[in-house]
Amino acid sequence: MPAMDVTPLLDPLNEQQREAVTLSPGPALVLAGAGSGKTRVLVHRIAWLIAVEGVSPLGIMAMTFTNKAAAEMRGRAESLLGMSVSGMWVGTFHGLAHRLLRAHWQDAGLPQTFQILDADDQYRLVRRVLRSLELDESRWPPRRVQGHINARKEEGLRADRVQTGKDPGDGQMAHIYATYEEACRRAGVVDFAELLLRSLELLRGNASLLEHYRGRFQHLLVDEFQDTNDLQYAWLRLLAGDRRQVFAVGDDDQSIYGWRGARIEHIQDFSKDFPDTRIIRLERNYRSTETILQAANHLIGHNEGRLGKELWTEGSTGDPLVIYEAFDDRDEARFVAERVRYWTEQGHGRSEIAVLYRSNAQSRVLEEAFVALGIPYRVYGGQRFFERAEIKDALAYLRLLANRDDDASFERVVNQPPRGVGERTMVNVRDYARRHGTSLWAAAQALVARGGLTTRAANALRGFLEGIDGMARTPAGSLKDRVEQVVAASGLKDHYAKEKGERGQARVENLDELVSAAQGFEYDPDEHGDMDELGAFLAHAALESGQAQGDAWEDCVQLMTLHSAKGLEFPLVFLCGMEEGLFPHQMSMAEPSRLEEERRLCYVGLTRAQRQVILTYAQQRRLHGADNANMPSRFIGELPAELVEEVRPRAMMQRPVYRTDRRDAEESESGMRIGARVRHRKFGEGVVVDYEGSGDHARVQVNFEQVGSKWLVLSYARLEPA
Repeated sequence: MPAMDVTPLLDPLNEQQREAVTLSPGPALVLAGAGSGKTRVLVHRIAWLIAVEGVSPLGIMAMTFTNKAAAEMRGRAESLLGMSVSGMWVGTFHGLAHRLLRAHWQDAGLPQTFQILDADDQYRLVRRVLRSLELDESRWPPRRVQGHINARKEEGLRADRVQTGKDPGDGQMAHIYATYEEACRRAGVVDFAELLLRSLELLRGNASLLEHYRGRFQHLLVDEFQDTNDLQYAWLRLLAGDRRQVFAVGDDDQSIYGWRGARIEHIQDFSKDFPDTRIIRLERNYRSTETILQAANHLIGHNEGRLGKELWTEGSTGDPLVIYEAFDDRDEARFVAERVRYWTEQGHGRSEIAVLYRSNAQSRVLEEAFVALGIPYRVYGGQRFFERAEIKDALAYLRLLANRDDDASFERVVNQPPRGVGERTMVNVRDYARRHGTSLWAAAQALVARGGLTTRAANALRGFLEGIDGMARTPAGSLKDRVEQVVAASGLKDHYAKEKGERGQARVENLDELVSAAQGFEYDPDEHGDMDELGAFLAHAALESGQAQGDAWEDCVQLMTLHSAKGLEFPLVFLCGMEEGLFPHQMSMAEPSRLEEERRLCYVGLTRAQRQVILTYAQQRRLHGADNANMPSRFIGELPAELVEEVRPRAMMQRPVYRTDRRDAEESESGMRIGARVRHRKFGEGVVVDYEGSGDHARVQVNFEQVGSKWLVLSYARLEPA
């Protein structure tokens, strides 16, 4: 029998990829650096096992983290083999666990028709459980309870195994968890974490079933291994058994999801858990320039406990990394927008550009800069700033202050945060309003006054009405003070602060950014007519929200968080907000392990770029409604000096200065200083960047945040200090 032609399987691979694909059976860890072709290795490994090793597709299970990755893996394997691999189990951890439970629903103690709760369905069930226990949602926020239940399940803990300390709240949370489990059992439903936990328990508790699947799946392949949580890893180790035929592909330098349960220790300790593991490093990068890779290698080298890996390429050296030191966040956004415009003027597409940031709240100022220059953009995997739920909540409170008859705003926040105004109460309010032709606000007042509700409902509704009136009676102060007071007095900030993890923190930061937006809002009586400042700001927010993002098919700049950028690549990448306290995030700076994860996140950001990286930071950034002076991120200092180019020398950066042949520290004869922030009645705030002439003919060049650069005659401009 002639030898099999393995050329199609091996020719497309480099030496390290070929070594990984052709490994003899046994545990293997493939450390696949960014852009090193890990998906190709996984697909060719599957094809090698089937075509060369004679393994049946029925004997292979491949685990991924997204359905898209699973479909791509299956499709590419079938294309490479020229045959169907339909018998192979390939999918996400949750998808494979679901398949197992469907096949053995009786052994798993489930009804045959069990249904899966998505995150929203689970949230609603948690709320029903809290109501059944007569617990106050302000003290037991449903999102926090939901997160607690999922976290315990991912640790493999049922309610009766959760350790409760001296804090009575621990015991109450365990009781909520137990009640939730019972509610799921009665309804015949399972949540996502339950899929894995129940399937793990199924195999642990049924020796013959476990032996069957261990015998069937001779080869287990895992993608993005560094992202596994404890439950997923326990599931994998149980299924592997003593045969240990695990082929794990991952990168410890790209482990960035510790906040949602991923444990970097799994990839770091893989060789201990699976003795005789062969480790292969994929270090040749097919994405980025040599300069970008050298910078990324140098940065990540500051982390300890790494398994070790140095990315390299046979591609071009490429341009230096660009560092821009902005005066403030608006100057930073203006610079980014103008660089984007310059890039597109050179014939490049906007979709080739990604603007990355650590915190969702950073998108607002960037969005404004893009809108000002007419640059289409999309917020990848998220919503525009003024469309985010917590921002719409705060704006609804502000709209009620401006107009009590705003029914849409009343509906949105009458029970947000939860205060005991249930749907039955709202049915009564709506019915009264419809019958009497009044607004919901007036209907609520009437029902509370006339006793048309239960005592509990009336008290809850009265508390809301009095709260709004109380906010209205508070001395207004500035627009910034009003927004800040409403965000606090409404309870929104405290409500979202109770939501554990990155999501809750992001919501709080967005509310703080709304305060900053109010502080930076330019109110022009001539432009806004009869509207007061609050009304003008609300109109501005509505217009910003209504300005649609670019369509999916449109050539748009991509705005996204660094976490969302994982797995993507772009010719040009901006990393914005490179400041201590922002990136690395202030919540991570005191804990070495979390600081290292922040550094890995920066590494991921750098390695998204194919041709050019531009890093920006601001001397001042308006956060929480206050201007803060910031130090540059330590990550900038960890980049080799010979690989970076500063587009504005730091020695000159007391204020933004665009021409260096002037007397930067001197004033013009008119007393106007280069770098001064000024305000124009029509054009808003800007920075003086140049001047010429004297007397009545003196002119200044001002770079305005909203309309760009303009030359103005001083005697007519009526500029004021900002």
